[in-house]
Amino acid sequence: MNNLLGIYTIWYRDLLRFWRDKARMFSSMIMPLLFLLVFGTGLNSRLGLFGDGVNFSQFLFPGIIGMTVLMSALMSGMSVVWDREFGFLKEVLVAPINRASVAVGKTLGAATISLIQGMFILLLAPIIGVSISISMVLILLPLMFMLAASLASLGVLLASRIKSMEAFQAITQLMVMPMVFLSGVFFPVTGLPAWMNILVKLNPATYGIDSIRQVMLGVAADGQLALSLFGYNLSAWNDVLIMAVFGAIMITLAMWSFSQQY
Repeated sequence: MNNLLGIYTIWYRDLLRFWRDKARMFSSMIMPLLFLLVFGTGLNSRLGLFGDGVNFSQFLFPGIIGMTVLMSALMSGMSVVWDREFGFLKEVLVAPINRASVAVGKTLGAATISLIQGMFILLLAPIIGVSISISMVLILLPLMFMLAASLASLGVLLASRIKSMEAFQAITQLMVMPMVFLSGVFFPVTGLPAWMNILVKLNPATYGIDSIRQVMLGVAADGQLALSLFGYNLSAWNDVLIMAVFGAIMITLAMWSFSQQY
Protein backbone atom coordinates (compact mmCIF):
# COMPACT_ATOMS: atom_id res chain seq x y z
CA MET A 1 0.00 0.00 0.00
CA ASN A 2 2.87 2.40 0.82
CA ASN A 3 4.36 1.76 -2.62
CA LEU A 4 1.07 2.52 -4.39
CA LEU A 5 0.66 5.69 -2.33
CA GLY A 6 4.24 6.67 -3.19
CA ILE A 7 3.62 6.14 -6.91
CA TYR A 8 0.45 8.21 -6.75
CA THR A 9 2.13 11.03 -4.81
CA ILE A 10 5.05 11.28 -7.24
CA TRP A 11 2.66 11.16 -10.23
CA TYR A 12 0.39 13.81 -8.71
CA ARG A 13 3.31 16.09 -7.80
CA ASP A 14 4.68 16.07 -11.37
CA LEU A 15 1.21 16.65 -12.80
CA LEU A 16 0.58 19.53 -10.39
CA ARG A 17 3.91 21.16 -11.26
CA PHE A 18 3.05 20.94 -14.95
CA TRP A 19 -0.43 22.40 -14.44
CA ARG A 20 0.93 25.34 -12.45
CA ASP A 21 3.67 26.09 -14.98
CA LYS A 22 1.61 27.74 -17.72
CA ALA A 23 4.71 28.95 -19.58
CA ARG A 24 5.94 25.36 -19.90
CA MET A 25 2.48 24.13 -20.85
CA PHE A 26 2.03 26.49 -23.78
CA SER A 27 5.63 26.86 -24.94
CA SER A 28 5.84 23.09 -25.50
CA MET A 29 3.13 23.49 -28.17
CA ILE A 30 5.03 26.05 -30.25
CA MET A 31 7.43 23.76 -32.13
CA PRO A 32 4.80 21.13 -33.08
CA LEU A 33 2.43 23.86 -34.25
CA LEU A 34 5.18 25.48 -36.32
CA PHE A 35 5.99 22.18 -38.01
CA LEU A 36 2.31 21.50 -38.62
CA LEU A 37 1.43 24.93 -39.98
CA VAL A 38 4.63 25.76 -41.88
CA PHE A 39 5.39 22.31 -43.32
CA GLY A 40 1.76 21.29 -43.71
CA THR A 41 0.63 24.50 -45.39
CA GLY A 42 3.80 25.14 -47.36
CA LEU A 43 4.30 21.65 -48.79
CA ASN A 44 0.75 20.34 -49.05
CA SER A 45 0.08 21.73 -52.54
CA ARG A 46 3.58 20.84 -53.73
CA LEU A 47 3.54 17.18 -52.73
CA GLY A 48 -0.02 16.31 -53.69
CA LEU A 49 -1.50 13.03 -52.52
CA PHE A 50 0.46 10.37 -50.73
CA GLY A 51 -0.54 6.73 -50.88
CA ASP A 52 -4.05 5.70 -49.80
CA GLY A 53 -5.48 9.08 -50.91
CA VAL A 54 -3.91 11.03 -48.06
CA ASN A 55 -2.54 14.53 -48.62
CA PHE A 56 0.61 15.77 -46.91
CA SER A 57 -1.14 17.74 -44.16
CA GLN A 58 -3.22 14.70 -43.23
CA PHE A 59 -0.13 12.47 -43.34
CA LEU A 60 1.82 14.92 -41.20
CA PHE A 61 -0.83 15.40 -38.51
CA PRO A 62 -0.52 12.00 -36.73
CA GLY A 63 3.26 12.37 -36.93
CA ILE A 64 3.11 15.76 -35.20
CA ILE A 65 1.00 14.25 -32.43
CA GLY A 66 3.60 11.51 -32.01
CA MET A 67 6.42 14.07 -32.13
CA THR A 68 4.76 16.11 -29.37
CA VAL A 69 4.41 13.04 -27.19
CA LEU A 70 7.98 11.91 -27.95
CA MET A 71 9.64 15.22 -27.13
CA SER A 72 7.65 15.77 -23.96
CA ALA A 73 8.18 12.20 -22.71
CA LEU A 74 11.95 12.21 -23.16
CA MET A 75 12.50 15.73 -21.84
CA SER A 76 10.30 15.22 -18.78
CA GLY A 77 13.06 13.05 -17.30
CA MET A 78 14.68 16.37 -16.45
CA SER A 79 12.44 16.55 -13.37
CA VAL A 80 14.46 13.65 -11.92
CA VAL A 81 17.71 15.55 -12.43
CA TRP A 82 16.11 18.71 -11.00
CA ASP A 83 14.94 16.84 -7.92
CA ARG A 84 18.44 15.38 -7.44
CA GLU A 85 20.16 18.77 -7.68
CA PHE A 86 17.81 20.38 -5.18
CA GLY A 87 17.81 17.51 -2.70
CA PHE A 88 14.21 16.36 -3.11
CA LEU A 89 15.20 13.05 -4.69
CA LYS A 90 17.31 12.12 -1.67
CA GLU A 91 14.28 12.66 0.58
CA VAL A 92 12.16 10.46 -1.67
CA LEU A 93 14.76 7.69 -1.78
CA VAL A 94 14.87 7.46 2.02
CA ALA A 95 11.07 7.33 2.27
CA PRO A 96 9.51 4.00 3.40
CA ILE A 97 8.68 2.92 -0.16
CA ASN A 98 10.41 0.70 -2.67
CA ARG A 99 12.82 2.76 -4.75
CA ALA A 100 11.45 1.15 -7.89
CA SER A 101 8.19 2.96 -7.09
CA VAL A 102 9.97 6.25 -7.73
CA ALA A 103 10.77 5.18 -11.30
CA VAL A 104 7.19 4.05 -11.88
CA GLY A 105 5.72 7.26 -10.44
CA LYS A 106 8.05 9.45 -12.51
CA THR A 107 7.30 7.46 -15.67
CA LEU A 108 3.53 7.66 -15.16
CA GLY A 109 3.75 11.38 -14.43
CA ALA A 110 5.80 12.03 -17.56
CA ALA A 111 3.50 9.84 -19.68
CA THR A 112 0.38 11.61 -18.41
CA ILE A 113 1.85 15.05 -19.13
CA SER A 114 2.90 13.92 -22.62
CA LEU A 115 -0.58 12.53 -23.26
CA ILE A 116 -2.18 15.85 -22.27
CA GLN A 117 0.09 17.74 -24.66
CA GLY A 118 -0.70 15.28 -27.45
CA MET A 119 -4.42 15.78 -26.80
CA PHE A 120 -4.02 19.54 -27.32
CA ILE A 121 -2.68 18.83 -30.83
CA LEU A 122 -5.42 16.26 -31.45
CA LEU A 123 -8.02 19.00 -31.01
CA LEU A 124 -6.75 20.57 -34.25
CA ALA A 125 -7.86 17.59 -36.36
CA PRO A 126 -10.95 19.32 -37.88
CA ILE A 127 -8.79 22.29 -38.97
CA ILE A 128 -6.33 19.97 -40.75
CA GLY A 129 -9.13 18.09 -42.47
CA VAL A 130 -8.80 14.85 -40.50
CA SER A 131 -12.10 13.33 -39.45
CA ILE A 132 -12.14 11.79 -36.00
CA SER A 133 -14.91 10.18 -33.97
CA ILE A 134 -15.39 9.40 -30.32
CA SER A 135 -14.63 5.73 -30.93
CA MET A 136 -11.42 6.68 -32.76
CA VAL A 137 -10.35 8.95 -29.89
CA LEU A 138 -10.93 6.12 -27.42
CA ILE A 139 -8.46 4.03 -29.42
CA LEU A 140 -5.97 6.83 -30.03
CA LEU A 141 -5.60 7.83 -26.37
CA PRO A 142 -4.24 4.43 -25.23
CA LEU A 143 -1.91 4.36 -28.25
CA MET A 144 -0.59 7.81 -27.39
CA PHE A 145 -0.18 6.81 -23.75
CA MET A 146 1.70 3.66 -24.77
CA LEU A 147 4.12 5.74 -26.84
CA ALA A 148 4.45 8.28 -24.01
CA ALA A 149 5.05 5.67 -21.30
CA SER A 150 7.64 3.78 -23.37
CA LEU A 151 9.69 6.88 -24.14
CA ALA A 152 9.17 8.39 -20.69
CA SER A 153 10.67 5.26 -19.15
CA LEU A 154 13.69 5.77 -21.41
CA GLY A 155 13.92 9.38 -20.24
CA VAL A 156 13.67 8.37 -16.59
CA LEU A 157 16.34 5.69 -17.10
CA LEU A 158 18.72 8.27 -18.58
CA ALA A 159 17.92 10.79 -15.85
CA SER A 160 18.62 8.23 -13.13
CA ARG A 161 22.24 8.10 -14.28
CA ILE A 162 22.86 11.72 -15.27
CA LYS A 163 23.91 14.11 -12.53
CA SER A 164 23.42 17.57 -14.07
CA MET A 165 20.62 19.29 -15.98
CA GLU A 166 23.10 20.57 -18.58
CA ALA A 167 24.30 17.06 -19.38
CA PHE A 168 20.74 15.72 -19.53
CA GLN A 169 19.66 18.49 -21.91
CA ALA A 170 22.66 17.90 -24.16
CA ILE A 171 22.10 14.14 -24.35
CA THR A 172 18.34 14.30 -24.89
CA GLN A 173 18.70 16.97 -27.58
CA LEU A 174 21.13 14.68 -29.38
CA MET A 175 18.51 11.93 -29.20
CA VAL A 176 15.25 13.79 -29.81
CA MET A 177 15.79 15.23 -33.29
CA PRO A 178 17.21 12.03 -34.87
CA MET A 179 14.34 10.07 -33.31
CA VAL A 180 11.83 12.57 -34.72
CA PHE A 181 13.27 12.64 -38.23
CA LEU A 182 13.78 8.87 -38.36
CA SER A 183 10.31 7.89 -37.14
CA GLY A 184 8.20 8.65 -40.19
CA VAL A 185 6.86 11.97 -38.92
CA PHE A 186 7.69 13.90 -42.10
CA PHE A 187 7.96 11.21 -44.78
CA PRO A 188 6.79 7.65 -45.46
CA VAL A 189 9.12 4.95 -44.25
CA THR A 190 8.91 2.95 -47.48
CA GLY A 191 11.50 2.94 -50.23
CA LEU A 192 14.29 4.33 -48.06
CA PRO A 193 18.03 3.67 -48.53
CA ALA A 194 19.16 0.54 -46.70
CA TRP A 195 21.14 2.39 -44.01
CA MET A 196 18.25 4.74 -43.25
CA ASN A 197 15.76 1.88 -43.25
CA ILE A 198 17.77 0.15 -40.52
CA LEU A 199 17.81 3.29 -38.36
CA VAL A 200 14.07 3.80 -38.84
CA LYS A 201 13.31 0.23 -37.75
CA LEU A 202 15.59 0.54 -34.70
CA ASN A 203 13.77 3.69 -33.61
CA PRO A 204 11.04 2.80 -31.07
CA ALA A 205 9.06 5.95 -31.90
CA THR A 206 8.52 4.64 -35.45
CA TYR A 207 6.06 2.02 -34.23
CA GLY A 208 4.13 4.37 -31.97
CA ILE A 209 3.66 6.92 -34.75
CA ASP A 210 2.74 4.22 -37.28
CA SER A 211 -0.01 2.88 -35.00
CA ILE A 212 -1.44 6.38 -34.48
CA ARG A 213 -1.36 7.04 -38.23
CA GLN A 214 -3.04 3.75 -39.09
CA VAL A 215 -5.92 4.38 -36.69
CA MET A 216 -6.36 8.09 -37.44
CA LEU A 217 -6.15 7.92 -41.23
CA GLY A 218 -7.51 4.43 -41.74
CA VAL A 219 -4.28 3.45 -43.46
CA ALA A 220 -4.32 -0.22 -44.38
CA ALA A 221 -1.54 -2.41 -43.05
CA ASP A 222 -0.90 -3.56 -46.63
CA GLY A 223 -1.25 -0.10 -48.21
CA GLN A 224 1.37 2.14 -49.76
CA LEU A 225 2.16 3.76 -46.40
CA ALA A 226 2.54 0.44 -44.59
CA LEU A 227 5.45 -0.17 -42.23
CA SER A 228 7.13 -3.52 -42.75
CA LEU A 229 9.59 -5.44 -40.60
CA PHE A 230 11.52 -8.41 -42.02
CA GLY A 231 9.16 -8.39 -45.00
CA TYR A 232 6.02 -8.47 -42.84
CA ASN A 233 3.59 -5.53 -42.91
CA LEU A 234 2.81 -4.43 -39.37
CA SER A 235 -0.70 -3.78 -38.15
CA ALA A 236 -1.41 -1.22 -35.44
CA TRP A 237 -1.55 -4.04 -32.88
CA ASN A 238 1.86 -5.31 -33.99
CA ASP A 239 3.17 -1.79 -33.38
CA VAL A 240 1.59 -1.80 -29.93
CA LEU A 241 3.25 -5.10 -29.07
CA ILE A 242 6.68 -3.80 -30.08
CA MET A 243 6.15 -0.61 -28.06
CA ALA A 244 4.98 -2.64 -25.06
CA VAL A 245 8.09 -4.85 -25.16
CA PHE A 246 10.37 -1.82 -25.48
CA GLY A 247 8.55 -0.01 -22.67
CA ALA A 248 8.70 -3.05 -20.40
CA ILE A 249 12.46 -3.34 -20.91
CA MET A 250 13.02 0.39 -20.28
CA ILE A 251 10.88 0.59 -17.13
CA THR A 252 12.53 -2.55 -15.76
CA LEU A 253 15.96 -1.00 -16.29
CA ALA A 254 14.77 2.30 -14.78
CA MET A 255 13.44 0.49 -11.69
CA TRP A 256 16.72 -1.38 -11.34
CA SER A 257 18.69 1.85 -11.76
CA PHE A 258 16.70 3.59 -9.02
CA SER A 259 17.16 0.62 -6.71
CA GLN A 260 20.93 1.17 -7.05
CA GLN A 261 20.76 4.85 -6.09
CA TYR A 262 22.34 5.96 -2.85
